[in-house]
Amino acid sequence: MLRGMQSLPKLSAPQRSIISPNGTALDITTVYHFDQLIDHDNPGLGTFKQRYWMNWECYKPGGPIILMTPGEVDADGYEGYTTNDTINGLIAQQQNGAAILIEHRFFGYSNPYDNLTPKSLALLTIQQAIDDLVYFATTADLPMPGGDAVKPGQAPWILIGGSYSGGLTSWTMVNKPKIFWAAYASSAVVEAITDFYGYFTPIREYMPQNCSSDVQAVVAYLDEMFTVNDTAGIQTLKETFGLGDVVHVDDFASALLYTLYEWQSLQPDVGPGAMFFQFCDALEVKNGVSAGPEGWGLEHAIYSWGNFWNTTYYNSARTCLGTYNTSQSYWTDVTVNNPTRSWFWIVCNQVGWYQVSPPEGQPAIVSRILQPIYEERQCVNMFPQAFAYPPHPTTTQTDTMYAGWNVNVPRLFFANGLRDPWREATVSADGLNKPSDPNMPIYESDGFHCSDLITENGYVDPTVAAVQEAALMYMHEWLAEWKPNA
Repeated sequence: MLRGMQSLPKLSAPQRSIISPNGTALDITTVYHFDQLIDHDNPGLGTFKQRYWMNWECYKPGGPIILMTPGEVDADGYEGYTTNDTINGLIAQQQNGAAILIEHRFFGYSNPYDNLTPKSLALLTIQQAIDDLVYFATTADLPMPGGDAVKPGQAPWILIGGSYSGGLTSWTMVNKPKIFWAAYASSAVVEAITDFYGYFTPIREYMPQNCSSDVQAVVAYLDEMFTVNDTAGIQTLKETFGLGDVVHVDDFASALLYTLYEWQSLQPDVGPGAMFFQFCDALEVKNGVSAGPEGWGLEHAIYSWGNFWNTTYYNSARTCLGTYNTSQSYWTDVTVNNPTRSWFWIVCNQVGWYQVSPPEGQPAIVSRILQPIYEERQCVNMFPQAFAYPPHPTTTQTDTMYAGWNVNVPRLFFANGLRDPWREATVSADGLNKPSDPNMPIYESDGFHCSDLITENGYVDPTVAAVQEAALMYMHEWLAEWKPNA
């Protein structure tokens, strides 16, 4: 479930020196702590220390405060998102703003409690996360000169997010419309979807066609054997991959996805040496000759995929491939800074996004053995105290409460990528045909996941550059309209 986790591209602080407006050196890796409410519905419970980082090298009085959470990660090592290596910093540079990176509750070392048990995680909800952003904006005294007089109403605030935090950006603008003057949401997964087979649609559409043909052939072969209960044939196929001791066929079907998940790490500046393309080369280049669009066929695909798996993935612990031994520390470890566990909680309860096979009749690069129950069963593995049986996430309630695809709020800029595996949960999903509007522009590049957040991607892909330039134009216009409270 977690291999397709929606993390942002990691971007640490640049090597260059950063100078504050008064001429002193600025260390943007300095960690600050904000006293965040443990429970916004019960302030009497007190506060916890929420970590944040800040860069005010471009700031001039009257400029915007740009806030971002990287979402479901330990935020340490993402300080680059406060610099002009990203759209955040480009906006700050253009508008004389300051940029902040704040860690999401229950990730990294921003924890209301010192464990990740279900009792503690009850306070890990979308609403609490939204309220965290609002409470920070409205009450934090920032560490820069004059930082105690730049709250919303005194200065314009811009909220930025990508992937899950892009979804959170949209949801915040819907739920708390009067706090952030403008927002930028990259690859924003605004729609919670339980049966999220659409994850694999952009991959199948944009991967090399010969590679897609052969992957589909192997998957169809596995499904055919499963349908007729050919256990001997399935065992032979497992052994080709060196996975003969993976007992359960659904775990084997899931293991085959490892190679496909490499797609999510692709960016416009990644060359043919990327792992995903190594995989396709292994399947499709034979004696220096590339297969046609139909691929080399089933027999060669099984052999070459199995060989690639054995030489590339086999060394990563095979115990990771099983989901039936619930005594493993993967399921039982409740110590903090375990992003997998915290993300599981959000997924199991509110958003789903289970990456499974498409309906019958649609082309599939994923085995039909993989259905939402495979993922929902893992929620019980991880949180047996919370779930007596596989839960259904409350996706309908989430989409009703935070508008999902129906979002319609002013000064919210959406940026998506055509080749992003998460595209089908964004406002650029196939068939949605949501119109772009000057009040809520929707732009799409040829990029991948959150490509437009990274400045460098605009240098190598003009379609990404066009999105970034449009965002800067809109931010300039919107900020010109802002007026302080009387």
